Amino acid sequence: TMRSYPCLLGIRTFLGVTSRIWGFIMYILRKHLRTIIQYQTVRYDTLPLSPISRNRLNAVKRKILVLDLDETLIHSHHDGVLRPTVRPGTPPDFILKVVIDKHPVRFFVHKRPHVDFFLEVVSQWYELVVFTASMEIYGSAVADKLDNNRNILKRRYYRQHCTLDLGSYIKDLSVVHDDLSSIVILDNSPGAYRSHPDNAIPIKSWFSDPSDTALLNLLPMLDALRFTADVRSVLSRNLHQHRLW
Repeated sequence: TMRSYPCLLGIRTFLGVTSRIWGFIMYILRKHLRTIIQYQTVRYDTLPLSPISRNRLNAVKRKILVLDLDETLIHSHHDGVLRPTVRPGTPPDFILKVVIDKHPVRFFVHKRPHVDFFLEVVSQWYELVVFTASMEIYGSAVADKLDNNRNILKRRYYRQHCTLDLGSYIKDLSVVHDDLSSIVILDNSPGAYRSHPDNAIPIKSWFSDPSDTALLNLLPMLDALRFTADVRSVLSRNLHQHRLW
């Protein structure tokens, strides 16, 4: 019995080490798979405009696309909180370290599939503006990561620019520009744009689904919308969708 004890101990040690190695391999595989899904080759051909389309585009003002962050372009959780929507062990796309009320906090940020490609394309069509109800110290760090030195997310608005009403933050688009005919807001929360529903494109909240294609699906609409004189003439027809999310 005494002789078998070291043998059992050795087997347990071997199994423990093997389990940790296997766990690490699975972590790397999951991270690699998410990278493939996130950055897989996707196509939305931005073909040269016809003379008629070019003239029409020149006749209207360049539009502004206002982008929400959390659950629209990204999803994050912080130290000590692991939401059930993110499977334990799912690697984040990046980690932010910020100080809130003198306490260091780490945010584990997951990017919505195709967000980099989406931003690259729509930045050619619109002036992009970030408008988040999050605190500036967090929202600014997220926007910096998404911008990735491309200088496409220059204008940003945060919690202090929202209007607090009955415990919820409302985004007043007149803060961004006084001409509402040329502003589109993409936000997963209808409450955030309830003052301007005719300017909104609804999008389903995203947490962790790696097969999500919502951002890609919006490209044809955003492509066409930039040719309209008043975006509200088109987006007002979306009102029935705002209740879906």
